[in-house]
Amino acid sequence: MAVTIYYENDVDPKIIQGKKVAIIGYGSQGHAHALNLMDSGVDVRVGLREGSKSWAKAEEAGLKVTTMDQAAEEGDIVMILVPDELQPEVYEQHIASHLKAGNTLAFAHGFNIHYGYIKAPEDVNVVMCAPKGPGHIVRRQYTEGSGVPDLACVYQDATGDAWDIIMSYCWGVGGARSGIIKATFAQETEEDLFGEQAVLCGGLVELVKAGFETLTEAGYPPELAYFECYHEMKMIVDLMYESGIHFMNYSISNTAEYGEYYAGPKVINEQSREAMKEILHRIQNGDFAREFVADCKNDHKWLFEQREAINSHEIEKTGAKIRGMFSWVKSDEAE
Repeated sequence: MAVTIYYENDVDPKIIQGKKVAIIGYGSQGHAHALNLMDSGVDVRVGLREGSKSWAKAEEAGLKVTTMDQAAEEGDIVMILVPDELQPEVYEQHIASHLKAGNTLAFAHGFNIHYGYIKAPEDVNVVMCAPKGPGHIVRRQYTEGSGVPDLACVYQDATGDAWDIIMSYCWGVGGARSGIIKATFAQETEEDLFGEQAVLCGGLVELVKAGFETLTEAGYPPELAYFECYHEMKMIVDLMYESGIHFMNYSISNTAEYGEYYAGPKVINEQSREAMKEILHRIQNGDFAREFVADCKNDHKWLFEQREAINSHEIEKTGAKIRGMFSWVKSDEAE
């Protein structure tokens, strides 16, 4: 099914410039939305918990900062940008009582609306602006004069102009520069979770680990395994990103291209595809959401165990040592 992509000439900037916008949270997406909107001439305030470490940081950036309750009270549009697992509590304690008829409740990911963990009143708009990139990229590309493509979604149109509002909001964060695609909350939530799990994070990390482990278990030095299965991956992805798979294949050797066609289907085979279908099914029927929420309520026990396992993996130790020798790489190693 074809989609229509909307650009700056298709959007009315005056809509968002005439609204008071409350950004709840100042993390990866929160700082990008707030700063981009401010630079787009929008009346923005950031709502944070009292004592938040981000309070001073947001003020230093020139933003108006207040409590979550006050921001929600002032905002015509309330954009919730705290982590998914925290949103229901934040909504109930700091936002719900301040929503007025005709307000707009906004999200950057549809998880809590789609799976029913947040239920908004019928007299407010429920919309989404979902940039297809992490917050620091959303901010960087805006400051460089470009932008990250956005998905615009409307779950509930109480005022009759919810689409115009969220399209204008997407303009404010820079999405109209590169393209805004209309979608639904279900589409954004399910495809986003699937992409993260099967390809971008889950699939990619496991593929890299498996390649590294296959080489090191066969006796190859971990440093060489790291370069082959980890370091060079960025170069290949960059070629695909810039000009497509065909350009990547043009850029590599015939030997590498031949090996791609021969070996790729052996790694990503029918068993892999069936696993992907099962992953998508669990996302669609809500099983993944229920398990994630249950682990959150269990203080992220399973999540933290897996995090510790990957952080202590030999590929990470090898990578940290090698990256430390790269003077041209700016390190953002986690503490």
